[in-house]
Amino acid sequence: MGRGVKALAVYLQTYQHLPFERTQEYFRDVHQLNLSEGTLVTVQASCAERLVPVEQAIRSGVTEAAVVNFDETGLRVDRKTHWLHVACTALLTYYAIQPKRGRPAMDAIGILPAFQGIAVHDALGGYFPYPCSHSLCNAHLLRDLTAVSELTRQRWPARLTDLLLNIKQAVERASAKGRTHLTARRLKDFTAQYDQLVKSGLRANPPPKPTGRVGRPNQGPIRSVLLRLQKRASAVLAFMHDFRVPFDNNRAEQDVRMIKVKQKVSGGFRSLAGAEQFCRIRGYLSTMRKQGHNALAVLTSVFTGQPTQPQLTA
Repeated sequence: MGRGVKALAVYLQTYQHLPFERTQEYFRDVHQLNLSEGTLVTVQASCAERLVPVEQAIRSGVTEAAVVNFDETGLRVDRKTHWLHVACTALLTYYAIQPKRGRPAMDAIGILPAFQGIAVHDALGGYFPYPCSHSLCNAHLLRDLTAVSELTRQRWPARLTDLLLNIKQAVERASAKGRTHLTARRLKDFTAQYDQLVKSGLRANPPPKPTGRVGRPNQGPIRSVLLRLQKRASAVLAFMHDFRVPFDNNRAEQDVRMIKVKQKVSGGFRSLAGAEQFCRIRGYLSTMRKQGHNALAVLTSVFTGQPTQPQLTA
């Protein structure tokens, strides 16, 4: 097999998400090549092995970035639930598969323990013990506020939604004019409105009565949202103070979505080794596509022995 055929086989499986059978059909119908499943497995493993140094470089680039989006989702591997973790920027995508979702997995991946920038995530508790700065996904928060509004018919959730969207628009307008921050007066005004609305919500949803049992009583879903808004106010409003911080976590969610598409098409991964190989290659392709490269061309470069190297900093 020439490097072009190898690159195309990997491209079809890791970028276009074709399963083994359809990849074999393509080569038979279009190129009159009979490639066994074992051959396809070997080619993908070879590609992944050649990308080990590149993956390590991407991981280092993510760790040293100023703002990184993080997310995680369940993934079926060898008929068991594992967790796919992604850490990404506008230029880089790094994937890791772990048996757990929370802090033990994050420690094992090794990015967050050394990370000193701003972590954008969806408020999973495992992120907060790390000493970096934090920013919460406001798209998730807006969905929570909509649910609370529909459930309670209280007015503060809609008003808080409007406030967050107004702040987002103010940031976008200021950024479009070349500014790097809002005025001190606007920051003070937006913060005061936020605090007032959260306090209004807490008054409308008082804490539960003591149960007499040991431990903290369950606060319920509505008050839990409010307490998160109060305790994590700086993380909710991080995008207001630093224009580099996105309003939401869509970047990480989009990178996760591609792996979920693969799972939907193929029904999961047969082995952990195969899943890790796929994620290494997919992380490389995602990174290079973000940087404007042709996916098939960079895969061909891998099989020449000189993979096209990604740009690690903006």
